[in-house]
Formats: sequence, structure tokens, C-alpha cells
Amino acid sequence: MDYKNAGVDIEAGYESVELMKKFVKGTMRPEVLGGLGGFSGAFSLDAIKKMDDPVLLSGTDGCGTKVKLAFLMDKHDTIGIDCVAMCVNDVACAGGEPLFFLDYIACGKNYPEKIATIVSGVAEGCKQSGAALIGGETAEHPGLMPEDEYDLAGFAVGVVDKKDLITGADLKAGDVLIGIASSGVHSNGFSLVRKVFEMTKESLDTYYDELGKTLGEALLAPTVIYVKALKSIKDAGVRVKACSHITGGGFYENIPRMLPEGIHAVVKKDSYEVPAIFKLMQKTGNIDEKMMYNTFNMGLGMIVAVDPADVEKTMEAIKAAGETCYIVGETKAGEKGVTLC
Repeated sequence: MDYKNAGVDIEAGYESVELMKKFVKGTMRPEVLGGLGGFSGAFSLDAIKKMDDPVLLSGTDGCGTKVKLAFLMDKHDTIGIDCVAMCVNDVACAGGEPLFFLDYIACGKNYPEKIATIVSGVAEGCKQSGAALIGGETAEHPGLMPEDEYDLAGFAVGVVDKKDLITGADLKAGDVLIGIASSGVHSNGFSLVRKVFEMTKESLDTYYDELGKTLGEALLAPTVIYVKALKSIKDAGVRVKACSHITGGGFYENIPRMLPEGIHAVVKKDSYEVPAIFKLMQKTGNIDEKMMYNTFNMGLGMIVAVDPADVEKTMEAIKAAGETCYIVGETKAGEKGVTLC
């Protein structure tokens, strides 16, 4: 009896590391010390010394049950982008710059090419956010997970000068809410998605005219990474007063998180076009509209609040970063919360 007969292939693990090295290399930053394969990832904090009062930020998350679609479609090169996005967007939401990222893949059986493909997506997400992929772990769990399945999670560490933290503390009535478009469902609400649509290869490969693509392509579209858009706003000299990453819990849970006491957010539902995937989902699943806005991002992955005088400059900065944005509402005096009208 040996470890391989018990279900854990050490040699496959070595092969996975070798295959993923080329992807990891493309994410390196000058601060990274050493290479892949050490017991820990080392990252120099020399650049942070230039900040008056550096504050470390962190975020950890996974992709939820969206990975089930990757299994069914046998497409594993974008799910890693989702994992990175869910973490670095939270760091950016506080005004931070993501510095580095680590991933964790648990699998029933280590298929090196598949693991390397997953990591290629993680590396792409890191490149989009400017974070270095400085380490990770692939764990084989025979008997605990089916051989062809895996789960993916990770965490990001970032930094911000304390004076640049986005806290919502100075938000006031009359500030303007600007929404930045999502790519679709992103990485939240897939337990409901999987109840609405039949989860078979045939169903996911079905083309829908209103989507302009197959259902699977629309649902597996990777989460947008908003790091560059938020940096572009900052570089334009605009102070974002408050910011909300629209994830699980949709508008009703996430928008109030950026508000101080005594400030109420008003979002106009007709201020932008809700993407077709959400309309198809609502119709197919006969889902109440409030439930849709309480579960999904409904086409807005990030909402920022700025002074009315900064609206034009903010929108120009977002567009310069390659993202689409809309004026979607405003703040007013009142009980902390959000109204959709």
C-alpha cells in the first residue's frame, strides 16, 4: 500500500506545479521575493514606507456553486478570474490597492492539466488587478469529493493610506450614486440559478437570441474586476465618498453597508438597462422582482457615491478604464437603507 493507492498522487501534484509556473510568472511584482514552491510567499513592504499611515486590507472568498457550471461545461479557464475578483473587488471597495493573492483548490483527484487551467484563470485575474500570485495550495481529497469535482477559494491582501480609506463617513444628502456595469450574474446567486435552469450540458449549450450567446456562456462570464476603474477615479483627483460591491444579497443588503446613519440611498431602476440574462432568469423562474434585487447584482457590480461636482469627472475616469457606468440615484437624509423606485 502507498499514498497513490490511497488516492493521493504526489507526482501529479509536482506536475501541476510545473504546469502552472508559466501562468504565475506573469503576475509577479517587484516586491515579490523568491519564487513559487517555498513554504510561504514573501512580499517586500518597502513601497508602503512611502505612505503616511499605511493600512492593510484583506478579502477572502470563493466562487460558490458557479463551479458546478464549469464542471458541466468542462470549461475551467475563467473560474479563477471569479475567485480573484470576489476578493480584490472588496479590497478596492475600501480604496485599497491589491498587493498579492493566494489560492486554494480542493479536488477529488489531481488532474494536472485541469489544475493548471484553473490556475491560469487565477493568474489572469491577478494580472487584471495588479496583484501578484505568490502562493497557493492544491489538496487532493479522495473519498471526500468526486474525482471530477473541485472547489476554489482564495484571499487577497492590499494596502491603502489611511487618509484614502473609503468609509462612507463623509457621505451627505445630495451625493450622486454611479453604478458600474457587471458582466452578468458574476459569482453570487448560483444556487437559485441552478434551480431556475436545467443544469445539463444540453441546456447550457442552448443558444438564446435575447442573450446573443448560449446560456452557459452568459452564466459563466467571469466577474468584472473593478480595481482599475476605482484607481482611475482616484487618479482623476476624485474622492469616492462611499462604495458598495454588489455581491450576495444584491442591492438591499450591500448598498446599506456603505451608508452612515442618517443617510438613505435612492436607486432608480430605469436609470440603466437590466441585462437580458436577469430578465430571462426572472421570467423562466417566475421570481419576484424584489427577490431578484435582493439576490443578484442586476447589471451593476459596483456602486460609488461622489459629490455632484465630481460626477462628470468620475464617469470619464470609469470609461477611460474600459468600463460602462450610469448615474443610478442619489442619497438623501433619512433612515439608513435603500429604496428602489
